[in-house]
Amino acid sequence: MVNKLQRNINIVYALAFFHMFLLIVPVLVPFFQSKGLSLSEIFYLQAIYAGAIVVLEAPSGYFADIMGRRLALLIGALAHGLGFLWLNFADGFWGLVIFELILGLAVSMLSGADLALLYDSERALANDEGEHAQSLSQLGFTKSLAEGLGALFGGLLAMWSFDAMVLIQSLTAWVCLWMAFLVVEPPVDNAAEPGDRVVSLRDIYQHVAKGDRILRMVFIALPVYNLATVHVAWLIQPYWDNMGLSLALFGALWFAQSLTVALASKCGYVLEKTRGAVFALVVIGVLPVIGIFGMAWLGGWAGVALCFMLFFCRGLYQVILANALNRRIPGRFRATVNSLNSLLFRFGFILTGPFVGYLADMHGISTALNLLGVWSVLAFAVIMWPLIRAVKLLEANKVGVQRS
Repeated sequence: MVNKLQRNINIVYALAFFHMFLLIVPVLVPFFQSKGLSLSEIFYLQAIYAGAIVVLEAPSGYFADIMGRRLALLIGALAHGLGFLWLNFADGFWGLVIFELILGLAVSMLSGADLALLYDSERALANDEGEHAQSLSQLGFTKSLAEGLGALFGGLLAMWSFDAMVLIQSLTAWVCLWMAFLVVEPPVDNAAEPGDRVVSLRDIYQHVAKGDRILRMVFIALPVYNLATVHVAWLIQPYWDNMGLSLALFGALWFAQSLTVALASKCGYVLEKTRGAVFALVVIGVLPVIGIFGMAWLGGWAGVALCFMLFFCRGLYQVILANALNRRIPGRFRATVNSLNSLLFRFGFILTGPFVGYLADMHGISTALNLLGVWSVLAFAVIMWPLIRAVKLLEANKVGVQRS
């Protein structure tokens, strides 16, 4: 069993790689525009996608906790393959809506279950908390590397043919299903077999909302910072288009940004361990402000360069904040809490995404970026700074206990 659990960890990395090996991502906006969509419609489409995840996210995490992580991964991987298969035939706004709805199911089933399975497998192997952080770092690195390599090849394929790019994407998507079949179900906090587990939503609420203050604040911080980076990610392609860059350069730049996220994921654990959690949180809070305002005010290649700060921040918080969240959650409802956290982010996108797209369409990308810059300043003042103070207090209390 030990060997199978150890293999689980490697399979999760492999599944994450092929899930994020997305050839279409660096040229998604031009691809959707080739289907006749405007920038506003693209944001509406993403809002529908987010809406599907809002509806499915919490039930899918609950399903993974009750019925097992493996079954959730199998369903998610199957939907992932079917979604990209449908993209070969999708045309127009409503055809792409069907694509986004199927993909929404896939992301909902995969998002909480993969992370929960990784943690549960490591806990069953009696690994310590430090190894959890390193595994999260490796998972973030793997996802970002896959996204970067996919972007590099996707940009080149898009120069040749969008149809060929989508066909190859639909073939590689099915590897996720093969990986999901290889997973074994790990034990969860000495629980019974999948299907016999009991997860109390009241217990989840009490644990997250009424328990550890840092857990509660991290639970809010993750979706807020995700929103800032995702909005900019959807604006960056029309930003490049305004500069007159080729689709091949789209792929190369997306690869560079994904590589930045991957390297930051590796640095996140080291940064927190060597400089402390407070310093790491300050960096996470400040970098988006510099990156977003830099894009809005400088423009051109200077704006592109400063945008890398935002992607470096993304790699940091995906490790530091995600680990802070997961190490405070019992395994019996870890997938549900991760899904609920993702649900907050998706619901936030439904509320804000169409407005950002409309603003970019009607008043220009710089105006939308300035708004997101203000969002980042408010996020630091209202969310990150109180979290930093709470962590400082916790560290001071630990020092006091050690001295006594």
